[in-house]
Amino acid sequence: MKKNWKILLAIGLLLLVGGGVFASMKLNQRGIVTVQSGNVVRQDLTSIVTASGEIKPKNYINLGANTMGPAPITEILVKEGDRVRQGQVVARLESTQAGADVVAQRATIDTALADSAASEAALRASQDAVNTAEATIARSKAELDRTRLNLDRATQLLKDQLIAKQDFDQKKAEYDTAVAALGESDARLAQAKAQDSQARQQLTSSQKRIAQYQAGLTRTNDVLQKYSVVSPIDGVVTNLPVRMGETVVPGVQNSAASTIMTVADMSLITAEVKVDETDIVNVKLDQKADVTIDAMPTMIFKGHVTEIGNTAILRSTGVAASQSAVSSQEAKDFKVVVVLDNPPSDLRPGLSCTAKIITATKSGILTIPIQALTIRQKGDLEPEAKKGAVEAAGKVDPVAEKAAKQELQGVFVIKDGKAEFRKVETGITGATDIEVTSGLQDGEQIITGSYKVIRTLRNEAKVKIDNKPPAKTDSNT
Repeated sequence: MKKNWKILLAIGLLLLVGGGVFASMKLNQRGIVTVQSGNVVRQDLTSIVTASGEIKPKNYINLGANTMGPAPITEILVKEGDRVRQGQVVARLESTQAGADVVAQRATIDTALADSAASEAALRASQDAVNTAEATIARSKAELDRTRLNLDRATQLLKDQLIAKQDFDQKKAEYDTAVAALGESDARLAQAKAQDSQARQQLTSSQKRIAQYQAGLTRTNDVLQKYSVVSPIDGVVTNLPVRMGETVVPGVQNSAASTIMTVADMSLITAEVKVDETDIVNVKLDQKADVTIDAMPTMIFKGHVTEIGNTAILRSTGVAASQSAVSSQEAKDFKVVVVLDNPPSDLRPGLSCTAKIITATKSGILTIPIQALTIRQKGDLEPEAKKGAVEAAGKVDPVAEKAAKQELQGVFVIKDGKAEFRKVETGITGATDIEVTSGLQDGEQIITGSYKVIRTLRNEAKVKIDNKPPAKTDSNT
């Protein structure tokens, strides 16, 4: 009996000692945080901005109706996928009235030309009459001069009584006749000049009417030509939503009834993507890009940035933020155009694509995993004893309080089994790593995970490294 009691006492003592040791171990491990670690390394880093969009030709034209009103389609001369040339007629609309207007205008011009020809003939006749009248006046003046000399001679002879009065009267009558003939010639010349002036006015009026009618013919021809749909560029018919006999309506933007077909210049293919507003500041013209197309997942196309939009686009509506009537804090994108350097011939507009724009590349720089970065307030990094002393004093310094709320970017460095927060400056960002420009040295060990631990970890906390991969869970569990 006494022996059994001693055995029980020994077992109790062993249990008591074991419990003490276990409790001591747990107490020592209290406050130790299990973390994942990594090293600061030197490597090449490429900063990439990824954006999605669709394939579009650089230049494409939606051909519509330019007529004065709705018009039915009478001919479609191409089919979707056909190549067309600049100036080629690709469709025709019903143009009976416009054609009749052209015919009528040409007939009017023909009549005006006939009137002009008659006016020219009348002008030539009036000019001939003027010339004849001038010649007659010249002859009449010569005759008047001759009869005047004869009259003067006869007058002197009559005074000298060398001729008879009858001969003098005859000379006088000849002179009077010459004076009358000259007056008649002057009247005829004035009449011929008046007729010539009138003929000139009629010819000028006819010529002006011809110019007016020709301008009208130009207008009616222009109206008639608008019933022929002409391709303004060399390209490929990429969309043909109408059929012969359908009526198209001019002047209605973004309406299916106003578009006859789309002609695209497929010699220059672009990827039009939308870049997030937080990344657009890093995108510059002529930056290289790798473009992948969902329909060709195994191929990567090289390209470069040729256009960067200046207007923010609301992600939910696709409308420019400046045109939105409601102020919104929702996410916005910016349009970026990437030209493909060597596009294949079988690309089609509208194919979904993703562009990876290379915004920066550096070699041999210090880098850390992006997830290692964290933000802490300056006051949270002070020792607990100092914060306790300030709280015990009960005095709050506004300047110190503001400084304590200053946010610092940094990482936790593992030093002597503790997590030491260190402020860092960063540079370009890669897919998984980020450049460190100051604050760390090559080879230093930092805490990289987990996310929850980094978010809640305190400065100078004791840590334990566990870089084992997480155990795989049974999918059936």
